[in-house]
Amino acid sequence: MIKSEIIGVGYYLPDNVVSNSDLESKMDTSDDWIKERTGIEERRWVKSGSKLTTSLMGTYAAQDALLNAKISKDDIDFIVFATLSPDYYFPGSGVLLQRNLKIKEIGALDIRNQCSGFIYALSVADQYIKSGMYKNILVVGSEIHSGGLDKTSRGRGVSVIFGDGAGAVIVQANKNSNSGILSTHLHSEGKYAEELIVKNPSTNHWIDKIIDGKDQDDSSYFPYMNGNFVFKNAVLRFEEVIMEALNYNNLTKEDISLLITHQANLRISKFIQNRLKLSNDKVYNNIMKYGNTTAASIPIALKESLLNNKLKKGDILCLAAFGSGFTWASALIKW
Repeated sequence: MIKSEIIGVGYYLPDNVVSNSDLESKMDTSDDWIKERTGIEERRWVKSGSKLTTSLMGTYAAQDALLNAKISKDDIDFIVFATLSPDYYFPGSGVLLQRNLKIKEIGALDIRNQCSGFIYALSVADQYIKSGMYKNILVVGSEIHSGGLDKTSRGRGVSVIFGDGAGAVIVQANKNSNSGILSTHLHSEGKYAEELIVKNPSTNHWIDKIIDGKDQDDSSYFPYMNGNFVFKNAVLRFEEVIMEALNYNNLTKEDISLLITHQANLRISKFIQNRLKLSNDKVYNNIMKYGNTTAASIPIALKESLLNNKLKKGDILCLAAFGSGFTWASALIKW
């Protein structure tokens, strides 16, 4: 039986560090206010005028993952790119990544599932591998949020949360190992789509309405989040989807060696940790340093956990995410 095994992990983070104190000059906020509500102390934002793009950051993360996997870019036969902040409205960032890496004309698929995007992308890769269609798939999550945030007091409830970054993994077909992805579990609940959303530009609200100057004060071009409602749904769905993965594999929460949740809010992560009764050494969080990097947050945290020797062969790794859509997902992996 073919299994999907993660053989390489990489990441990239912009150099520009933006602390909570730095934001005090831009909006009515404070270091204490932000830390109390989110746990975030700083984040990375691409500098204005930088040549960095979502696909370019994804390229750097992919190169790191290829180096870690000890394989050539020419061994990659499919790309799955997860992002909510693509370089262009179209084409997608996957083809730009293929161009940047100068890989042969392989398929490239973009995933638009926001905070759950990386696990959705990983699930797609897993199924392609298990079907025998591909042998080495590059899965990337990359985000540049900073250019689309309302950096005034009006937008402080959302803008202080998000950061920029990219992460990548190489998923390889393996017939001779007990390690690999055990299962993935995907869900959505579209009736709450407008509770966490960027409404415009859209096919119902074309960009020329901005150009003609009539909509300069229209906040629909910035992210909106019903924070308390999202929090209540997130903690419920996180626990559900983690337990779903464990039950599917006849495992218990005591079998988890390491839990990495999408880094949305430290309060959410701590709530889930307490609900599952997991010790600190079994949970990895880095939102304090990077903020919410959406589709990039899980692979970035995975890379750091490996650098910090948090995973060893045979460990049970659980990944979980919840976000806009609403969508939520989990993956259980034997490392």
